[in-house]
Amino acid sequence: QEKLVESGGGLVQPGGSLKLSCAPSGFNFDIYAMGWFRRAPGKASELVAAISSNGDSSYYTDAVKGRFTISRDNELDTLNHEINDLRPQDTALYSCAKSGGPRFSLTPHSYGSWGQGTQVTITS
Repeated sequence: QEKLVESGGGLVQPGGSLKLSCAPSGFNFDIYAMGWFRRAPGKASELVAAISSNGDSSYYTDAVKGRFTISRDNELDTLNHEINDLRPQDTALYSCAKSGGPRFSLTPHSYGSWGQGTQVTITS
């Protein structure tokens, strides 16, 4: 059974940082691209970042470029997401998801397994 478990969310002030992690199980992590999505209250889910299966290519939505960094460790089976210079508009439930193959997709329906998410709240 495929499973994804996120951790690392929390409550931070504007300008703060967090490191999110995703622990996969039940599938061969190193042959699938992965993505981080977020869902803010009242808004649709948004792909924030994605990374290919071997980590050689990545994607960031414009709103987070230069502030967020996605990475993976295929030896330890871990997906990470360092999020810096956080702003109130970054407040959302952040979830990791498994893509359908080694190259990442920009469309949510291409991701077949999702975690429950970890809440990130930015407030002064």
